[in-house]
Amino acid sequence: MSDHTHFVAPVKDADVVVDQVRVDEKRSNLWLDAWRDMRGRPLFWVSLVVAALVVVMAAFPSLFTNISPSGGACNLADSNGGPSRGHPLGFTRQGCDIWTRIAWGARTSIVVGLLATLIGTSIGLVMGSLAAFYGGFLDSVLSRVGDIFFTIPYVIAAIVVMTVMPSDQRTMLVLAFAIGGFSWASTARIVRAEILRVKQFDFVMASIALGMHRFKTLVVHVLPNAMAPVIVVATISLGHAIVAESTLAFLGIGLNDTISWGADIGEAQTTIRTAPMALFWPSLALTCTVLAFITLGEVFRDALDPKARAER
Repeated sequence: MSDHTHFVAPVKDADVVVDQVRVDEKRSNLWLDAWRDMRGRPLFWVSLVVAALVVVMAAFPSLFTNISPSGGACNLADSNGGPSRGHPLGFTRQGCDIWTRIAWGARTSIVVGLLATLIGTSIGLVMGSLAAFYGGFLDSVLSRVGDIFFTIPYVIAAIVVMTVMPSDQRTMLVLAFAIGGFSWASTARIVRAEILRVKQFDFVMASIALGMHRFKTLVVHVLPNAMAPVIVVATISLGHAIVAESTLAFLGIGLNDTISWGADIGEAQTTIRTAPMALFWPSLALTCTVLAFITLGEVFRDALDPKARAER
């Protein structure tokens, strides 16, 4: 009978690991993955710095200039004057410092833009979530209402509202409602589509099966998992709201006795040939601000989309 020799490796020399949990791996979820993607993109940091600078300027304009934007600080002798010591951007036709008016004009654009975005996003969030989650007749009614508002250009609607509004009642809140109250339909459509996707998840069905009230399920479980596209849309909508406010101010139906980039652009257009810089600087401030917020929204959208991250 042949002698068969079997070799067995010593246990101490065997480097075998079974079902080991790697605790040193990085945590991963939608928001962490998005942050890791955004922080490596220079476009994100540039747009974030510009947007943050404008927001700080709107909140604390006195940090950027100690000159009054109007009134006694304006001197007709400096009308359309060029840059001088203490006045780096020159003067307007009324002899007011351009840099000072840009710094103070940021407050009107940002405040109205934020309020209009908050109003429009809130209405769209409520309409879209209720229509998608409950469905049926409520979905049909709310969707048709949204379609009606979607066909109305919100800038034209805001022009009509501000035109019929008495001059003494043209406040920031009224202007924000005039813009945000007609611009929520696109947000509602996006929210509806996202809610329809999220409500099919197992944890939503389990919540309803366990007896949780449907509205509470919507608020506690569905909406938090559907907020990613809402944040993206809100960021982009902020840029559009700032443009709408400047458009109304440019047409002369914005806020009364309030410094605004749009109003300064409208005033400077008459002297574009003799003093083009008075038109250039507020236009540049408006362009950079709107571009910063829209770019932030685009970066958020790409970072929150796994397919877009994989393609880069």
